[in-house]
Amino acid sequence: MIANKKEFNGGLVLMIGFWIVFAALLSPLYPGQGKKVNMLDYMDNMYNSISKKSAYYIPATQKKAEAYMGTTIELTIKADATLPADRLTMLMQLAGMTVEAGDAEVRVSGDLGGMLSAILADADAMYANNGQAVSAKYGANEKQVLYDWYNALKSMEKSLTKQEKFQESKILYQVRTKSVEPSYNYYGIEAQSIKEKAVLVICSLVGYVIYTMWFGFAILFMFEGWGLKLEH
Repeated sequence: MIANKKEFNGGLVLMIGFWIVFAALLSPLYPGQGKKVNMLDYMDNMYNSISKKSAYYIPATQKKAEAYMGTTIELTIKADATLPADRLTMLMQLAGMTVEAGDAEVRVSGDLGGMLSAILADADAMYANNGQAVSAKYGANEKQVLYDWYNALKSMEKSLTKQEKFQESKILYQVRTKSVEPSYNYYGIEAQSIKEKAVLVICSLVGYVIYTMWFGFAILFMFEGWGLKLEH
């Protein structure tokens, strides 16, 4: 038995309206990258674009890497299914390193700074969505190249740490996490300043709060109209 029909009906109207808006938000009605997308994908793309603009650490990392020009390293990288010896050998040779390749491991030696400069050039091209330059250089898929660099750097970090070359290992970690990883993740996304999307950002945050409260009040009014109340 409904105790307060007016309150219950008000809550019911709010609830129906909530789900109508929900259906509209999940419908492909909004501009995306060459196709219509739903509101969730649209907002996700927008915030990715904004975050890309503020996550460009490659120039700062390049300056740090310059300090290692002329620093020679020698290490061994284990090859596996994730990073086969042939792909690893190609990466290292094109980065100016001397390579002795085996079936299970690849021995690498050469100028650390020169290698980092080559890696950062690839990462910078990918960050600018110029994957064709990377693909042409290696004759391979550009995202695969960056993924291989990520795994190679990770393996080299471990090798240099075992040699107690902690500073060299640290710069490899910084190049991997501050340049290679973001370039891979943001590839294909156009960077935008938050100032360009300030109105949309504010509207999305305010809209999220209102929409959440909308659902809460719909339930509250329906339950109270039904006769259910919380008492202390």
